[in-house]
Amino acid sequence: MTTPLLGPRDPAPVEIVNPEGRTPLLLVCEHAGQAVPEALGRLGVSQAQLDEHIGWDIGAAEVTRRLAAMLDAPAVLQRYSRLVIDCNRPPEAPDSCPPVSDGHVIPGNAALAPEDRVKRVDEIFRPFQGAVATVLARPEIRATFSIHSYTPVMGGIRRAWDVGFLFRSDRRTSDRMARALGQAVPGLTIGLNQPYQVDDTSDWFVPRQAEPRGLPHSLIEIRNDHIRDAAGQTLWAERLAGLMPMFLKEIPA
Repeated sequence: MTTPLLGPRDPAPVEIVNPEGRTPLLLVCEHAGQAVPEALGRLGVSQAQLDEHIGWDIGAAEVTRRLAAMLDAPAVLQRYSRLVIDCNRPPEAPDSCPPVSDGHVIPGNAALAPEDRVKRVDEIFRPFQGAVATVLARPEIRATFSIHSYTPVMGGIRRAWDVGFLFRSDRRTSDRMARALGQAVPGLTIGLNQPYQVDDTSDWFVPRQAEPRGLPHSLIEIRNDHIRDAAGQTLWAERLAGLMPMFLKEIPA
């Protein structure tokens, strides 16, 4: 028998917020947490590294929780660091368990044995994606949004957008949200498919969860310097909460 990755003192990978929420949309946060299983010894990185953008999406979890409360909507959050396994990547992607992240070497992911990768997939990735799929399968769910944050500088390149709305086939939803936010908060720099492009090889939520169900959706990326504190998290949750109910009114039940 193989030894499980997660021990009795490790948290469950899935946090479900407001499961009985009455608003018919699902909020998802793949990079909410920065936990590392005890068996992995913090992957050989410092707590300071885990606290930065390579370890999680700074502020995204609290924006998601605030949104869930403001909208009375369900949310599914993932508690483990994206360095353990990135739950918005195909599990077979090279950077699913990255040996290097934004120039930082991750010793615990170097020469990762296939059986160890499988444990991370089976004990963290699959339970989380299963929880998302279960909520999305409810007949009342009519839209879904994935909440992320991104670093203002990546690989030495400055990223100027305040927020980005990402999509692949469903451009209409992101266009609507971007226009509405720009009208509500003039002066914001709003990107479409920024700071990156969604594709099959590097993303999961859009191509594997939202698109197959035909639900209106967007992956929302907020620049993390805006949401490092409670005031910013509340402000951006309020901004997004102002968009989503208006959007739902336009979706046939």
